[in-house]
Amino acid sequence: MSESAEHATNPHILFGIGVGPGDPELITVKAVNALRGCDAILVPATEASGSDSGRAETIVLAACPEVADKIVRIPFSMADRTGVTKRRADSWQASADQAVASFNEGATAIGFATIGDPSVYSTFSYLASSVREQIADVQVEVIPGITAMQALAAASRTPLVEGDEILALVPLKKSIQPLLKVAEAADTCVIYKAGRHLPELKDHLAEIGEDAIAGINIGLPNEQLSQVSELENAPYFTSVLWPAKRSGRGQRL
Repeated sequence: MSESAEHATNPHILFGIGVGPGDPELITVKAVNALRGCDAILVPATEASGSDSGRAETIVLAACPEVADKIVRIPFSMADRTGVTKRRADSWQASADQAVASFNEGATAIGFATIGDPSVYSTFSYLASSVREQIADVQVEVIPGITAMQALAAASRTPLVEGDEILALVPLKKSIQPLLKVAEAADTCVIYKAGRHLPELKDHLAEIGEDAIAGINIGLPNEQLSQVSELENAPYFTSVLWPAKRSGRGQRL
């Protein structure tokens, strides 16, 4: 079915569009085509971006500047690290209300641009759920994007997994204890939001005689790669790749 025919039979389509980690060249062709076909594109506006473009908006505008007049900034707070706070709930509702308002004004396709992938620690699922509550016939489409862990592995030339190795993705929000339990079963661990507990992680790696690769601002001009052992501190959204121990080429095949 053509895109125009699909829109005719499904007048309300909500796209979750993954725009990758930061480098606009890492956005997919499918994501660019979806952005161009949207009537409005919602993007997060956080405290860090202020009145400037946030990371998702910057990627969108670099990849397809012709959609600039479709951009709608939605306030998102990054001050709350855990729990369903009022600020978070208000952000989700504001996104849903804007999408519904755009549909009611005649839009047939609304996009929500999100860093990385819409299915990996993204607020898109909350937005989609809220919109569904108000528009029963809305069709939700998810366009995957390249994640920070893939970009970190590529930038550091470190394979995520080989052969029969097991990969785990762990957010380091409260302590390193959940990570240590997961690491007992996984070969490679990727750690998101590692900045706050970097000292604990650094001490543990030193204790067991291992190291890991930290990535800050992956895919951006100010990208920084470092061994965890060399870092004194790091921002909250630092990603860490703790690779599998490999004794030789192809040993896990």
